[in-house]
Amino acid sequence: MEDSILLRRYNGQRDKEAVLRTWREVGWVDKDRLAPVEALLETSSSWVAEVNGQAETHVTTVPGSVRYLGEELPFSCVASVMTSRIARKQGLASRLTAKAVAAEAAEGAMVAGLGMFEQGFYNQIGFGTGCEEVWITFDPAQLRVDAPARSPRRITPDDWNAVHQSRLSRKPCHGMCNLTPPGVTRSEMLCPKDGFGLGYYDGPGGELTHHLWCQPPERADPFTVNWMAWRTGEQFLELMGVIKSLGDQVRAVEMRQPPGMQMQDLLSQPFRFRQLTAKSKYEAKASASAYWQMRICDLSGCLAATHLSAGPVRFNLALTDPIERLLEPDISWRGISGEYAVCLGGESACSLGRDRSLPTVTASVGAFTRLWMGVLPASALAVTDDLSGPPELLGMLDSLLVIPRPHPDWDF
Repeated sequence: MEDSILLRRYNGQRDKEAVLRTWREVGWVDKDRLAPVEALLETSSSWVAEVNGQAETHVTTVPGSVRYLGEELPFSCVASVMTSRIARKQGLASRLTAKAVAAEAAEGAMVAGLGMFEQGFYNQIGFGTGCEEVWITFDPAQLRVDAPARSPRRITPDDWNAVHQSRLSRKPCHGMCNLTPPGVTRSEMLCPKDGFGLGYYDGPGGELTHHLWCQPPERADPFTVNWMAWRTGEQFLELMGVIKSLGDQVRAVEMRQPPGMQMQDLLSQPFRFRQLTAKSKYEAKASASAYWQMRICDLSGCLAATHLSAGPVRFNLALTDPIERLLEPDISWRGISGEYAVCLGGESACSLGRDRSLPTVTASVGAFTRLWMGVLPASALAVTDDLSGPPELLGMLDSLLVIPRPHPDWDF
């Protein structure tokens, strides 16, 4: 007998216990620590795949914004995707994620993003891989900054609303993502066991201006800075001084390199310490991994917000979007496949149709998103991804799209 499968909106009264069971089955949460999941469910949009009357696959999305150069664009974050033990290898995760992305796009999201468990799975929904994020581990005593002249204030999960507002007000960068609902930060603060924060309330009304949120080590694991938020360079250095002040007891700190910064600049003898600590439990090291992905959901809207310092460059774009084959027939938004005439420059735009006088770029939506965001140049994507075009046109796009590398600065 075939399974009965239904993709639908999450119903808290009907589905909560089944969804929590799935979270436990995949190992994302302990049975006695459900508060982070419950906080996320309260603040997100959720979808489930019902199999024989039970929710067995669960997808959550959270609204926000993504910064493209100086523009803030409507953004949807796919915050979680999971399938229970009995519903694996049926295509439910991809179909349900596609349905969730389509719903968010229909409601105005121009860009969608997510954190991937492995490269390739979400490409089938049109996502393209972002830039590498550098995680660095160091002895805080190495820091070449001054210890803070004043003590920070203690921050606990009860301060989630102030912390959320501080995160939303942090120094902007290209590709920066903000997840709007305050409950997202509450969920993240509840997630690490014994997580704690330190920060300064220097705003005109006494609001939290700069802070860090940390996860203490388990046994010999590094002390982890989950995130930092600041508005000025002076505030950043003060937070680094706070980290340095922990060096009497902490031997290794792990943190993501802040956008636009090179942490090596702040470390004393980084290569020497790397050699001295190699293969030890307090090893000083740096690693890089591209673990987030994005995709354009509204090509016209994204290009209308694209204001480049050179150009214009005009070309045809033959765009393929694999999400369409995963969507049920009754869904109105069906991706952005099509042929477009595109202009990139100070004022950018696209229109449906082909201009026979122009050269053509052929690309998947994931590859074109990577080009548009500034992850990789056109000439590189033509070698390693699903993008092609005349060499002269690719060279023009390389010269035109010289923009900062994108960083969400908010792990999801």
